[in-house]
Amino acid sequence: MNWTNCFSADRFGIDHQASFQRTEYERDWDRLIFSSAFRRLQNKTQVFPLPEEAFVHNRLTHSLEVASVGRSLGAMVGIQISTLPEVEADSMAAEFYREHLKTVVATACLAHDLGNPAFGHSGESAISKFFTSQDNNSKFRSRFTEKEWADLISFEGNANALRILTKTFRGRLSGGFRLTFSTLASMIKYPCGAWESLGRKGPRHRKKYGYFQTEKETFFKIASKLGMVPEQGTELVFKRHPFVYLVEAADDICYNIIDLEDAHRLRIFSTAEVRELLLGLISLNPAENFQKINETLEILEVDANEAISYLRAKCINFLTHRCAQVFWESRETILAGNFQGDLMGSIPEAADVLKRIQENSVRRIYNHGSVVRIELAGYRIMSGLVEDMVLASLTPEDERSGMQKKTILLIREQYRFKEDDSDYEKVMAIFDFVSGMTDLYALQLYRHIRGMEVPSI
Repeated sequence: MNWTNCFSADRFGIDHQASFQRTEYERDWDRLIFSSAFRRLQNKTQVFPLPEEAFVHNRLTHSLEVASVGRSLGAMVGIQISTLPEVEADSMAAEFYREHLKTVVATACLAHDLGNPAFGHSGESAISKFFTSQDNNSKFRSRFTEKEWADLISFEGNANALRILTKTFRGRLSGGFRLTFSTLASMIKYPCGAWESLGRKGPRHRKKYGYFQTEKETFFKIASKLGMVPEQGTELVFKRHPFVYLVEAADDICYNIIDLEDAHRLRIFSTAEVRELLLGLISLNPAENFQKINETLEILEVDANEAISYLRAKCINFLTHRCAQVFWESRETILAGNFQGDLMGSIPEAADVLKRIQENSVRRIYNHGSVVRIELAGYRIMSGLVEDMVLASLTPEDERSGMQKKTILLIREQYRFKEDDSDYEKVMAIFDFVSGMTDLYALQLYRHIRGMEVPSI
Protein backbone atom coordinates (compact mmCIF):
# COMPACT_ATOMS: atom_id res chain seq x y z
CA MET A 1 0.00 0.00 0.00
CA ASN A 2 1.14 3.55 -0.77
CA TRP A 3 -0.52 6.98 -1.01
CA THR A 4 -1.20 6.56 -4.74
CA ASN A 5 -3.00 3.19 -4.63
CA CYS A 6 -4.93 3.21 -1.32
CA PHE A 7 -8.06 4.75 -2.85
CA SER A 8 -10.45 3.82 -5.64
CA ALA A 9 -13.57 5.34 -7.19
CA ASP A 10 -14.75 1.87 -8.27
CA ARG A 11 -17.95 0.72 -6.59
CA PHE A 12 -18.61 -2.46 -4.67
CA GLY A 13 -21.24 -4.57 -6.46
CA ILE A 14 -21.13 -2.84 -9.85
CA ASP A 15 -18.69 -2.94 -12.76
CA HIS A 16 -20.03 -0.33 -15.18
CA GLN A 17 -19.18 3.26 -14.33
CA ALA A 18 -21.35 6.02 -15.74
CA SER A 19 -20.24 9.62 -16.12
CA PHE A 20 -22.00 12.21 -13.96
CA GLN A 21 -21.40 15.81 -12.99
CA ARG A 22 -21.11 14.67 -9.40
CA THR A 23 -17.96 12.83 -8.44
CA GLU A 24 -18.23 9.19 -7.38
CA TYR A 25 -17.44 10.25 -3.82
CA GLU A 26 -20.18 12.87 -3.79
CA ARG A 27 -22.60 10.21 -4.98
CA ASP A 28 -21.65 8.12 -1.93
CA TRP A 29 -22.61 11.03 0.33
CA ASP A 30 -25.94 11.54 -1.45
CA ARG A 31 -26.85 7.84 -1.32
CA LEU A 32 -26.45 7.83 2.44
CA ILE A 33 -28.26 11.11 3.06
CA PHE A 34 -31.33 9.95 1.13
CA SER A 35 -31.41 6.41 2.59
CA SER A 36 -34.01 5.15 5.04
CA ALA A 37 -31.24 3.54 7.12
CA PHE A 38 -29.75 6.99 7.71
CA ARG A 39 -33.11 8.63 8.44
CA ARG A 40 -33.83 6.02 11.11
CA LEU A 41 -30.90 7.37 13.13
CA GLN A 42 -33.09 10.35 14.11
CA ASN A 43 -34.95 8.08 16.54
CA LYS A 44 -32.00 6.14 17.93
CA THR A 45 -30.55 7.14 21.29
CA GLN A 46 -27.08 8.71 21.31
CA VAL A 47 -26.62 9.04 25.09
CA PHE A 48 -29.64 10.72 26.65
CA PRO A 49 -33.30 9.83 26.19
CA LEU A 50 -34.94 12.53 24.12
CA PRO A 51 -36.53 15.00 26.58
CA GLU A 52 -39.37 17.39 25.82
CA GLU A 53 -37.86 20.47 27.43
CA ALA A 54 -34.39 20.57 25.81
CA PHE A 55 -32.89 19.47 22.52
CA VAL A 56 -30.09 16.91 22.82
CA HIS A 57 -28.31 14.82 20.24
CA ASN A 58 -29.60 11.64 18.66
CA ARG A 59 -27.62 9.31 16.40
CA LEU A 60 -28.52 11.33 13.30
CA THR A 61 -27.45 14.75 14.58
CA HIS A 62 -24.31 13.17 16.06
CA SER A 63 -23.46 11.58 12.69
CA LEU A 64 -23.94 14.86 10.83
CA GLU A 65 -21.64 16.69 13.23
CA VAL A 66 -19.02 13.93 13.04
CA ALA A 67 -19.21 14.21 9.24
CA SER A 68 -18.61 17.96 9.47
CA VAL A 69 -15.47 17.46 11.58
CA GLY A 70 -14.40 14.59 9.32
CA ARG A 71 -14.67 16.82 6.26
CA SER A 72 -12.34 19.34 7.89
CA LEU A 73 -9.84 16.66 8.85
CA GLY A 74 -9.92 15.19 5.35
CA ALA A 75 -9.37 18.62 3.79
CA MET A 76 -6.41 19.47 6.04
CA VAL A 77 -4.70 16.12 5.63
CA GLY A 78 -5.53 15.86 1.94
CA ILE A 79 -3.80 19.16 1.12
CA GLN A 80 -0.70 18.02 2.99
CA ILE A 81 -0.54 14.58 1.36
CA SER A 82 -0.98 16.16 -2.08
CA THR A 83 2.43 17.86 -1.62
CA LEU A 84 4.32 14.57 -1.26
CA PRO A 85 6.62 14.03 -4.28
CA GLU A 86 5.14 10.65 -5.23
CA VAL A 87 1.62 12.08 -5.06
CA GLU A 88 2.48 15.25 -7.00
CA ALA A 89 3.91 13.04 -9.74
CA ASP A 90 0.56 11.20 -10.07
CA SER A 91 -2.11 13.63 -11.30
CA MET A 92 -5.00 11.36 -10.32
CA ALA A 93 -3.66 10.89 -6.79
CA ALA A 94 -2.94 14.59 -6.40
CA GLU A 95 -6.50 15.45 -7.44
CA PHE A 96 -7.93 12.85 -5.05
CA TYR A 97 -6.14 14.28 -2.00
CA ARG A 98 -6.78 17.91 -2.91
CA GLU A 99 -10.43 17.53 -3.86
CA HIS A 100 -11.93 14.23 -2.73
CA LEU A 101 -10.41 12.86 0.48
CA LYS A 102 -12.55 15.27 2.51
CA THR A 103 -15.72 13.83 0.96
CA VAL A 104 -14.60 10.23 1.51
CA VAL A 105 -13.89 10.87 5.19
CA ALA A 106 -17.11 12.85 5.69
CA THR A 107 -19.19 10.10 4.07
CA ALA A 108 -17.58 7.37 6.16
CA CYS A 109 -18.33 9.51 9.23
CA LEU A 110 -21.93 9.79 8.09
CA ALA A 111 -22.15 5.97 8.01
CA HIS A 112 -20.10 5.14 11.11
CA ASP A 113 -23.13 4.55 13.38
CA LEU A 114 -25.43 3.07 10.75
CA GLY A 115 -25.18 -0.43 12.24
CA ASN A 116 -25.98 0.58 15.82
CA PRO A 117 -29.29 -0.82 17.07
CA ALA A 118 -31.89 1.04 19.12
CA PHE A 119 -30.95 2.01 22.69
CA GLY A 120 -27.21 2.25 22.05
CA HIS A 121 -24.74 -0.21 23.52
CA SER A 122 -27.40 -1.84 25.70
CA GLY A 123 -29.18 -2.74 22.46
CA GLU A 124 -26.02 -4.41 21.18
CA SER A 125 -25.68 -6.45 24.37
CA ALA A 126 -29.35 -7.43 24.30
CA ILE A 127 -29.20 -8.78 20.76
CA SER A 128 -26.53 -11.31 21.80
CA LYS A 129 -28.14 -12.14 25.17
CA PHE A 130 -30.26 -14.92 23.69
CA PHE A 131 -27.25 -17.05 22.78
CA THR A 132 -25.13 -16.31 25.85
CA SER A 133 -27.68 -17.74 28.30
CA GLN A 134 -26.75 -21.18 29.61
CA ASP A 135 -29.94 -22.87 28.39
CA ASN A 136 -29.73 -21.57 24.83
CA ASN A 137 -25.98 -22.18 24.68
CA SER A 138 -26.48 -25.89 25.33
CA LYS A 139 -29.55 -26.05 23.09
CA PHE A 140 -28.28 -24.26 19.99
CA ARG A 141 -24.46 -24.20 20.11
CA SER A 142 -24.03 -27.34 17.99
CA ARG A 143 -26.04 -25.83 15.13
CA PHE A 144 -23.38 -23.23 14.30
CA THR A 145 -19.69 -23.20 13.42
CA GLU A 146 -17.23 -21.64 15.86
CA LYS A 147 -16.94 -18.48 13.78
CA GLU A 148 -20.69 -18.16 13.30
CA TRP A 149 -21.19 -18.60 17.04
CA ALA A 150 -18.63 -15.84 17.73
CA ASP A 151 -20.78 -13.46 15.65
CA LEU A 152 -23.97 -14.41 17.49
CA ILE A 153 -22.66 -14.05 21.04
CA SER A 154 -21.03 -10.66 20.43
CA PHE A 155 -23.20 -8.61 18.06
CA GLU A 156 -21.14 -5.66 16.81
CA GLY A 157 -22.54 -2.44 15.36
CA ASN A 158 -19.39 -1.79 13.31
CA ALA A 159 -19.75 -5.12 11.50
CA ASN A 160 -23.46 -4.48 11.07
CA ALA A 161 -22.77 -1.18 9.31
CA LEU A 162 -20.69 -2.97 6.66
CA ARG A 163 -23.49 -5.52 6.26
CA ILE A 164 -26.16 -2.83 5.83
CA LEU A 165 -24.08 -1.04 3.20
CA THR A 166 -23.06 -4.07 1.11
CA LYS A 167 -25.69 -6.81 1.55
CA THR A 168 -28.23 -7.45 -1.20
CA PHE A 169 -31.50 -7.50 0.74
CA ARG A 170 -34.63 -9.03 -0.78
CA GLY A 171 -36.12 -6.85 -3.49
CA ARG A 172 -33.03 -4.63 -3.65
CA LEU A 173 -30.26 -4.19 -6.23
CA SER A 174 -27.10 -6.25 -5.84
CA GLY A 175 -24.20 -4.70 -3.97
CA GLY A 176 -26.25 -2.85 -1.37
CA PHE A 177 -25.57 0.89 -1.44
CA ARG A 178 -22.86 0.34 -4.07
CA LEU A 179 -20.47 2.73 -2.36
CA THR A 180 -16.89 3.27 -3.49
CA PHE A 181 -14.24 0.99 -2.04
CA SER A 182 -12.57 4.08 -0.55
CA THR A 183 -15.60 4.99 1.53
CA LEU A 184 -16.16 1.40 2.70
CA ALA A 185 -12.53 0.94 3.76
CA SER A 186 -12.56 4.22 5.66
CA MET A 187 -15.28 3.01 8.04
CA ILE A 188 -13.86 -0.46 8.84
CA LYS A 189 -12.46 0.46 12.23
CA TYR A 190 -11.72 -3.15 13.22
CA PRO A 191 -10.47 -5.09 10.15
CA CYS A 192 -10.98 -8.61 11.46
CA GLY A 193 -13.77 -11.07 12.25
CA ALA A 194 -15.31 -11.86 15.63
CA TRP A 195 -13.35 -15.10 16.01
CA GLU A 196 -10.06 -13.22 15.58
CA SER A 197 -11.13 -10.60 18.14
CA LEU A 198 -13.26 -12.33 20.76
CA GLY A 199 -11.58 -12.72 24.13
CA ARG A 200 -8.13 -12.02 22.73
CA LYS A 201 -5.80 -9.31 23.94
CA GLY A 202 -4.19 -7.47 21.10
CA PRO A 203 -3.75 -4.12 19.34
CA ARG A 204 -6.52 -1.55 19.01
CA HIS A 205 -7.62 -2.73 15.57
CA ARG A 206 -8.65 -6.09 17.11
CA LYS A 207 -10.45 -4.61 20.14
CA LYS A 208 -13.75 -5.37 18.35
CA TYR A 209 -14.50 -6.72 14.88
CA GLY A 210 -15.56 -5.26 11.58
CA TYR A 211 -17.37 -7.95 9.60
CA PHE A 212 -19.71 -10.89 10.15
CA GLN A 213 -19.00 -14.22 8.46
CA THR A 214 -21.68 -13.33 5.91
CA GLU A 215 -19.53 -10.36 4.80
CA LYS A 216 -16.16 -12.09 4.99
CA GLU A 217 -15.70 -12.21 1.21
CA THR A 218 -16.89 -8.61 0.92
CA PHE A 219 -14.29 -7.50 3.43
CA PHE A 220 -11.49 -9.38 1.67
CA LYS A 221 -12.52 -7.86 -1.64
CA ILE A 222 -12.23 -4.37 -0.14
CA ALA A 223 -8.89 -5.18 1.51
CA SER A 224 -7.50 -6.61 -1.74
CA LYS A 225 -8.75 -3.73 -3.89
CA LEU A 226 -7.02 -1.11 -1.73
CA GLY A 227 -3.90 -3.09 -0.81
CA MET A 228 -4.62 -3.16 2.91
CA VAL A 229 -1.76 -4.60 4.99
CA PRO A 230 -2.32 -8.04 6.57
CA GLU A 231 -1.17 -8.52 10.13
CA GLN A 232 2.04 -10.52 10.27
CA GLY A 233 1.43 -14.25 10.75
CA THR A 234 -2.23 -14.23 9.70
CA GLU A 235 -4.26 -13.87 6.55
CA LEU A 236 -7.47 -13.09 8.45
CA VAL A 237 -6.56 -9.88 10.28
CA PHE A 238 -5.53 -6.66 8.55
CA LYS A 239 -4.08 -3.36 9.68
CA ARG A 240 -6.40 -0.39 9.50
CA HIS A 241 -6.75 1.60 6.32
CA PRO A 242 -5.09 5.03 6.88
CA PHE A 243 -8.33 7.00 6.41
CA VAL A 244 -9.95 5.14 9.33
CA TYR A 245 -7.89 7.19 11.77
CA LEU A 246 -9.49 10.39 10.49
CA VAL A 247 -13.01 8.98 10.83
CA GLU A 248 -12.24 7.73 14.33
CA ALA A 249 -10.78 11.09 15.35
CA ALA A 250 -13.86 12.97 14.15
CA ASP A 251 -16.08 10.69 16.25
CA ASP A 252 -13.81 10.97 19.31
CA ILE A 253 -13.72 14.76 19.09
CA CYS A 254 -17.49 15.08 18.83
CA TYR A 255 -18.69 12.75 21.54
CA ASN A 256 -16.08 13.87 24.08
CA ILE A 257 -17.02 17.52 23.72
CA ILE A 258 -20.67 17.47 22.68
CA ASP A 259 -21.79 15.07 25.41
CA LEU A 260 -20.66 17.79 27.83
CA GLU A 261 -22.77 20.36 25.99
CA ASP A 262 -25.85 18.10 26.18
CA ALA A 263 -25.23 17.48 29.88
CA HIS A 264 -25.09 21.23 30.42
CA ARG A 265 -28.40 21.77 28.63
CA LEU A 266 -29.95 19.12 30.89
CA ARG A 267 -28.42 20.81 33.98
CA ILE A 268 -26.33 17.77 34.89
CA PHE A 269 -23.25 20.02 34.78
CA SER A 270 -23.25 23.65 35.83
CA THR A 271 -22.15 26.37 33.44
CA ALA A 272 -19.06 27.02 35.58
CA GLU A 273 -18.00 23.36 35.49
CA VAL A 274 -18.32 22.99 31.71
CA ARG A 275 -16.74 26.39 31.10
CA GLU A 276 -13.71 25.41 33.18
CA LEU A 277 -13.24 22.11 31.36
CA LEU A 278 -13.58 23.64 27.89
CA LEU A 279 -11.37 26.61 28.64
CA GLY A 280 -8.77 24.15 29.89
CA LEU A 281 -8.60 22.71 26.36
CA ILE A 282 -8.74 26.06 24.60
CA SER A 283 -5.86 27.37 26.72
CA LEU A 284 -3.62 24.75 25.06
CA ASN A 285 -4.02 26.43 21.69
CA PRO A 286 -1.28 29.07 21.26
CA ALA A 287 -3.13 30.56 18.28
CA GLU A 288 -6.13 31.66 20.37
CA ASN A 289 -6.75 35.28 21.30
CA PHE A 290 -7.96 35.11 24.89
CA GLN A 291 -8.83 38.78 25.05
CA LYS A 292 -11.30 38.24 22.22
CA ILE A 293 -12.62 35.05 23.84
CA ASN A 294 -13.31 36.86 27.11
CA GLU A 295 -14.98 39.75 25.29
CA THR A 296 -17.21 37.29 23.42
CA LEU A 297 -18.12 35.46 26.63
CA GLU A 298 -19.16 38.77 28.21
CA ILE A 299 -21.52 39.40 25.28
CA LEU A 300 -22.97 35.87 25.62
CA GLU A 301 -23.26 36.05 29.40
CA VAL A 302 -27.07 36.35 29.25
CA ASP A 303 -27.36 33.02 27.38
CA ALA A 304 -25.35 30.28 29.08
CA ASN A 305 -26.17 27.69 26.41
CA GLU A 306 -24.85 29.95 23.65
CA ALA A 307 -21.68 30.65 25.64
CA ILE A 308 -21.01 26.93 26.05
CA SER A 309 -21.72 26.37 22.34
CA TYR A 310 -19.11 29.03 21.52
CA LEU A 311 -16.49 27.33 23.72
CA ARG A 312 -17.43 23.92 22.29
CA ALA A 313 -16.71 25.21 18.78
CA LYS A 314 -13.32 26.50 19.91
CA CYS A 315 -12.44 23.11 21.43
CA ILE A 316 -13.46 21.20 18.32
CA ASN A 317 -11.39 23.57 16.17
CA PHE A 318 -8.30 23.02 18.33
CA LEU A 319 -8.64 19.23 18.47
CA THR A 320 -9.34 18.98 14.73
CA HIS A 321 -6.17 20.89 13.84
CA ARG A 322 -4.08 18.89 16.31
CA CYS A 323 -5.41 15.53 15.08
CA ALA A 324 -4.61 16.53 11.50
CA GLN A 325 -1.11 17.48 12.64
CA VAL A 326 -0.62 14.14 14.43
CA PHE A 327 -1.76 12.27 11.31
CA TRP A 328 0.68 14.19 9.10
CA GLU A 329 3.59 13.69 11.46
CA SER A 330 2.79 9.96 11.79
CA ARG A 331 1.79 9.39 8.16
CA GLU A 332 4.41 6.77 7.32
CA THR A 333 3.73 4.77 10.49
CA ILE A 334 0.00 4.96 9.76
CA LEU A 335 0.47 3.90 6.14
CA ALA A 336 2.57 0.90 7.21
CA GLY A 337 -0.11 -0.11 9.74
CA ASN A 338 2.17 0.34 12.75
CA PHE A 339 0.58 3.36 14.40
CA GLN A 340 -0.45 2.59 17.97
CA GLY A 341 -3.47 4.17 19.60
CA ASP A 342 -5.62 6.91 18.09
CA LEU A 343 -5.05 10.46 16.90
CA MET A 344 -6.79 12.30 19.73
CA GLY A 345 -5.06 10.16 22.33
CA SER A 346 -1.75 11.17 20.76
CA ILE A 347 -2.02 14.86 21.65
CA PRO A 348 0.25 14.89 24.72
CA GLU A 349 -0.56 18.38 25.98
CA ALA A 350 -4.30 17.59 25.98
CA ALA A 351 -4.07 14.26 27.82
CA ASP A 352 -4.80 15.57 31.32
CA VAL A 353 -7.77 17.74 30.33
CA LEU A 354 -9.28 15.02 28.14
CA LYS A 355 -8.88 12.51 30.97
CA ARG A 356 -10.77 14.85 33.31
CA ILE A 357 -13.55 15.24 30.73
CA GLN A 358 -13.80 11.48 30.23
CA GLU A 359 -13.82 10.73 33.96
CA ASN A 360 -16.54 13.30 34.57
CA SER A 361 -18.53 11.96 31.61
CA VAL A 362 -18.40 8.37 32.87
CA ARG A 363 -19.28 9.33 36.44
CA ARG A 364 -21.98 11.92 35.81
CA ILE A 365 -23.24 11.44 32.24
CA TYR A 366 -23.03 7.77 31.28
CA ASN A 367 -24.12 6.71 34.78
CA HIS A 368 -26.78 9.39 35.14
CA GLY A 369 -30.15 8.06 36.24
CA SER A 370 -31.94 8.89 32.98
CA VAL A 371 -29.22 7.17 30.94
CA VAL A 372 -29.18 4.07 33.15
CA ARG A 373 -32.99 3.78 33.04
CA ILE A 374 -33.16 3.91 29.24
CA GLU A 375 -30.31 1.39 28.98
CA LEU A 376 -32.11 -1.04 31.28
CA ALA A 377 -35.44 -0.54 29.53
CA GLY A 378 -33.84 -0.87 26.09
CA TYR A 379 -32.04 -4.04 27.14
CA ARG A 380 -35.31 -5.69 28.17
CA ILE A 381 -37.14 -4.53 25.06
CA MET A 382 -34.47 -5.69 22.61
CA SER A 383 -33.88 -8.96 24.49
CA GLY A 384 -37.58 -9.76 24.35
CA LEU A 385 -37.89 -9.07 20.63
CA VAL A 386 -34.83 -11.16 19.78
CA GLU A 387 -35.97 -14.05 21.97
CA ASP A 388 -39.42 -14.26 20.36
CA MET A 389 -38.15 -13.96 16.80
CA VAL A 390 -35.04 -16.13 17.03
CA LEU A 391 -36.96 -18.95 18.72
CA ALA A 392 -39.56 -18.80 15.96
CA SER A 393 -36.93 -18.78 13.20
CA LEU A 394 -34.94 -21.72 14.61
CA THR A 395 -38.04 -23.86 15.10
CA PRO A 396 -38.65 -26.03 11.98
CA GLU A 397 -41.51 -24.66 9.90
CA ASP A 398 -43.76 -27.69 10.45
CA GLU A 399 -43.19 -27.53 14.23
CA ARG A 400 -43.89 -23.84 14.80
CA SER A 401 -46.81 -22.89 16.97
CA GLY A 402 -49.50 -20.61 15.63
CA MET A 403 -48.02 -17.67 17.53
CA GLN A 404 -44.53 -18.38 16.17
CA LYS A 405 -45.89 -18.39 12.62
CA LYS A 406 -47.51 -15.02 13.24
CA THR A 407 -44.27 -13.71 14.77
CA ILE A 408 -42.44 -14.57 11.53
CA LEU A 409 -45.07 -12.58 9.61
CA LEU A 410 -44.03 -9.44 11.51
CA ILE A 411 -40.62 -9.46 9.79
CA ARG A 412 -40.52 -6.98 6.95
CA GLU A 413 -40.20 -8.47 3.49
CA GLN A 414 -36.70 -7.18 2.79
CA TYR A 415 -35.40 -9.03 5.90
CA ARG A 416 -37.45 -12.22 5.48
CA PHE A 417 -35.38 -15.42 5.43
CA LYS A 418 -36.02 -18.48 3.28
CA GLU A 419 -36.88 -21.74 5.00
CA ASP A 420 -33.99 -23.54 3.33
CA ASP A 421 -31.48 -20.95 4.66
CA SER A 422 -28.97 -22.15 7.23
CA ASP A 423 -29.69 -21.50 10.91
CA TYR A 424 -26.97 -18.84 10.87
CA GLU A 425 -28.53 -17.04 7.89
CA LYS A 426 -31.95 -17.13 9.58
CA VAL A 427 -30.62 -15.60 12.79
CA MET A 428 -28.72 -12.93 10.88
CA ALA A 429 -31.97 -12.02 9.10
CA ILE A 430 -33.61 -11.57 12.51
CA PHE A 431 -30.67 -9.43 13.60
CA ASP A 432 -31.11 -7.32 10.43
CA PHE A 433 -34.73 -6.65 11.32
CA VAL A 434 -34.26 -5.98 15.03
CA SER A 435 -31.09 -3.88 14.72
CA GLY A 436 -32.74 -1.64 12.13
CA MET A 437 -35.57 -0.66 14.48
CA THR A 438 -35.77 2.81 15.96
CA ASP A 439 -36.21 3.22 19.71
CA LEU A 440 -39.89 4.08 19.30
CA TYR A 441 -40.68 1.24 16.87
CA ALA A 442 -38.93 -1.32 19.09
CA LEU A 443 -40.86 -0.10 22.14
CA GLN A 444 -44.21 -0.18 20.33
CA LEU A 445 -43.63 -3.63 18.83
CA TYR A 446 -42.52 -5.01 22.20
CA ARG A 447 -45.67 -3.66 23.86
CA HIS A 448 -47.87 -5.10 21.14
CA ILE A 449 -46.47 -8.63 21.03
CA ARG A 450 -46.27 -8.84 24.84
CA GLY A 451 -49.90 -7.70 25.16
CA MET A 452 -49.12 -4.48 27.02
CA GLU A 453 -50.87 -2.35 24.41
CA VAL A 454 -53.43 -3.13 21.71
CA PRO A 455 -52.28 -1.74 18.34
CA SER A 456 -54.56 0.49 16.33
CA ILE A 457 -55.31 -0.30 12.70
